Amino acid sequence: MGKSFPGVRALKDVDLHIRKGEVLALLGENGAGKSTLMKILSGVQPRDEGDILIEGENVAIRGVQDALEHGISLIHQELNMATNLSVGANIFLGREPKKRGLIDETTIFTDSKAYLNRVGLDVDPQTVVGDLPIGRQQLVEIAKALSVKARILIMDEPTSSLSQNETNTLFQVIKDLSSRGVSIIYISHRLGEVEELADRVTVLRDGENAGDLLHSKINHDAMVRLMVGRDISQFYARTIHEPGNGVLEVRNLRTPEHPEHELNFSLKAGEIVGMAGLVGAGRTELLGTLFGVTPAVNGEITVCGEATAPQSPEEAIKAGIALVPEDRKQQGLILEMTVRENLGLASLKQESPKGLFLNDSREGEITQKIIQKMSVKTPSDRQVVQYLSGGNQQKVALGKWLAMEPKVLLLDEPTRGIDVGAKQEIYGLMEDLAKRGIAILFVSSEIEEVLGMSDRTLVMHEGRITGELSRDELNEESIMQLATDNPNAA
Repeated sequence: MGKSFPGVRALKDVDLHIRKGEVLALLGENGAGKSTLMKILSGVQPRDEGDILIEGENVAIRGVQDALEHGISLIHQELNMATNLSVGANIFLGREPKKRGLIDETTIFTDSKAYLNRVGLDVDPQTVVGDLPIGRQQLVEIAKALSVKARILIMDEPTSSLSQNETNTLFQVIKDLSSRGVSIIYISHRLGEVEELADRVTVLRDGENAGDLLHSKINHDAMVRLMVGRDISQFYARTIHEPGNGVLEVRNLRTPEHPEHELNFSLKAGEIVGMAGLVGAGRTELLGTLFGVTPAVNGEITVCGEATAPQSPEEAIKAGIALVPEDRKQQGLILEMTVRENLGLASLKQESPKGLFLNDSREGEITQKIIQKMSVKTPSDRQVVQYLSGGNQQKVALGKWLAMEPKVLLLDEPTRGIDVGAKQEIYGLMEDLAKRGIAILFVSSEIEEVLGMSDRTLVMHEGRITGELSRDELNEESIMQLATDNPNAA
């Protein structure tokens, strides 16, 4: 398979094959060609060269409808659901059964129920999709794919927004579909999931085949080697050093989401503190309060000895607090703007104090410095951000704060949805910033990441900080005991 875009060779002589009922994991760094290949198979983009064979027959896929007719269905990372319509209406959207010229609601109800049962989802087909949590919406999308008789189901980062329970349910559905002969192409940056699910792994690197792994050979190190083309002996770039003076002090803080609990903790200069907990523990909400997005109900926040109570992000920034949010596309970047414009956003008022004119030469100088410092892979600073890979988008979301020289940096899921190579670069940047004396508080749902990057870790459960673990005390069991509020936790 081959595909080119202006100035870019996205795919070069790529081969991919999948057997009936097989779970094939497709891996590769951002920009390796995974998305392009899947868009070709699902009819979203045309191929430039190569053949697509289904059960030995050469087929032409000129659009999404062609792909669906051949049994290929793609479930995007950002679900394509009409959230104002019912579950049944979504499953049969655009293919509604008719009776006497009218939509046959009875058939939609009964047939939808059968497909929902196949994915283990016990909901009324008349339920509005927008009223369902994201995990259940994911299962509705799979039920929709089954309704078009999908033989090949492509899942792109299907667990990125799911809780652990929802993820476990999805895994059971995948295993059941596989046992019924449905072939599944599974794309994920979570290598632990791949080890658990995949019958085989295919890896792309720089738009070409990098290699395959059979089930018995699938392990973290082998997958990483194929993806990045080298061993990563020091994946987490930590140099343990003595932290400096206190930078952030939080006393008796009550957030709007969990006003019944008081939060107390502190950060020191050059310290990287992890914040662990299960989905719904209140970690993201806490960061939002510290950054002034949802002002505190009461309590004290002190930055370098000066009391502050941010009522807005602008006030938090003035106090020396910066936040890289979990959803970089919605909250951390303006995708339609260029790299240069995004990198200059945070320091806009600082560089244009009168708010009248931009200092173009100064903006260019800052931008080039950050691009070089953070190794942002972009043709130029005039490139529109939405065309960068996920890892490079995250670098831009983080990089815009460097010119501001914050005292406290809040990171919410800093490596979500990016590949292992980009993760390592983000870890290196975190270490670099800590060496410069910036206090970092980061939220992560990946325990391995918390273990690897934290000087110490705070653990939350249902809006409370249930414990603090030093680096010597850190292990998966101690984190999970506190995350589930186990009374036997150390």
